[in-house]
Amino acid sequence: MGIFDLREKQVETLIRLAGEGLNIIYLVSDSVSTSKIKPFRERFPERVVNVGIAEQNLIGIAAGLANSGYIPVTGNAASFLISRSAEQLKVDLSYAGANVKVNGLHPGFSYGTDGITHHELNDISVIRGYPAFEIFAPCDAVECGLITEYAVQRRGPVYMSLNTGVFPAVLPEDYRFVPGGVLQFHGGNGVTIIALGTAVHDALDALPQIRRLCGVDIFALSSLRPLDAAPLLESMRKTGKVITVEQHSTHGGCGSLAAELIAEHGLGARLLRLGVPEGVFTRNASAAVNKRAFGLDAPGIADAVKKILAG
Repeated sequence: MGIFDLREKQVETLIRLAGEGLNIIYLVSDSVSTSKIKPFRERFPERVVNVGIAEQNLIGIAAGLANSGYIPVTGNAASFLISRSAEQLKVDLSYAGANVKVNGLHPGFSYGTDGITHHELNDISVIRGYPAFEIFAPCDAVECGLITEYAVQRRGPVYMSLNTGVFPAVLPEDYRFVPGGVLQFHGGNGVTIIALGTAVHDALDALPQIRRLCGVDIFALSSLRPLDAAPLLESMRKTGKVITVEQHSTHGGCGSLAAELIAEHGLGARLLRLGVPEGVFTRNASAAVNKRAFGLDAPGIADAVKKILAG
């Protein structure tokens, strides 16, 4: 089992697809290193556009390039993308249905000690509010490559939330990505755990502790729109106890999605949302410190299982 960076796998995939003839052009807002796009630029120097620190222009130019027949892919930090270019994401891409693929890089606590100005906890909730976007949060590099390949060949806007760091591959190389599919990594009857993207690694790290307490269904929520919720509904109906895990606000992301499913389908399940709660900022500290502070590491997830089992 290897350990891989999601961004590097995406760039590798884009190089292959551009080499196969897809008219891909990559736009950055002074984020060449953040996006790890240098190998693509070395192969296709005319296909990388750096607009500078101008996120609104980044999205507007991408929309114009899409109208001109290109397949634009944008890469910059999610914290600046979401805060600075909300109008362009809504009007130029969502309302227009523009064929642009947007990467939100460094979501959650990825920026570590750069602090709350750089921690993005609302990217999923914001993009969920914009029609037309398909929304993905890959759980490992294998899935990231496949989602990237799907995204650039799908007509219309796509948002990909790419967590920073290296993660072990949890999917086999022959895994086949299905838009809307839900990934299940463990099965049991006691508790349902739904983790957003790479947060599934923390849930899997907690598995040895959880097994001493109960059986557990562990899912990675990688495809938020589209979403075939049937496996989640079946599990939540079976266990009646649901825990969501995400480096995101507890509003609008994985936790909210689970709450909506429980309410809309009348499941009556108990829900415990692990994330950054109402009225709280992150800490100006590393991702590890923030995960520990908000109960998003393996011990915190195991404690949440104890809590929900206790009623």
